[in-house]
Amino acid sequence: MIVIIDYNMGNVGSIYNMLKKLGYESRITSSLDEIKKANKIILPGVGSFDNGIMNLKKLGLLEILNYKVLQEKVPIIGICLGMQLMTKKSEEGKLEGLGWINGETIKFVSDKYKVPHMGWNTVNIKKYSKLFEGMDGEIRFYFVHSYYVKCSDAEDTLTTTYYINEFVSSFEKNNIIGVQFHPEKSHKFGMQIFRNFIERY
Repeated sequence: MIVIIDYNMGNVGSIYNMLKKLGYESRITSSLDEIKKANKIILPGVGSFDNGIMNLKKLGLLEILNYKVLQEKVPIIGICLGMQLMTKKSEEGKLEGLGWINGETIKFVSDKYKVPHMGWNTVNIKKYSKLFEGMDGEIRFYFVHSYYVKCSDAEDTLTTTYYINEFVSSFEKNNIIGVQFHPEKSHKFGMQIFRNFIERY
């Protein structure tokens, strides 16, 4: 079962609708029983880091997510804030992150560029991954974010993107994937990300 985690932090409906368009059944849920049955997990998110962690705690989801991801090794993809929550901490808040990835979330700082980074941008693939199979030429995704992930372990970096500075636009460590861009808003490339995640992991 494909589970989209609903913790009141973002538009889960657009992800559900894209999966449906691609022919995949999924559940939007915060139910522990449904999450226990998941064989694929999507952790979306829009908003602030501390609110995201607090909402996961309030709903009692930390323990089950840690178990599914770290013990059962169920494939999970974090999108935007969902990716950032997988790091140890963020400059945006004071609470500890999930800590699944050795890294932190940093704020964009610039006098010349607009923050947030918003719109289409390219990704540079740094290592082979099933996530990007079937994509050729210039690979572009839609971004909206004021913070970005900095991985402490270079081998976790999957793609980088340039805006103000080079930043990690996706990472992959075993069954744990994070993407800073929004695949649900990224047309054909976003569709391929979801296809690959569901069919190849």
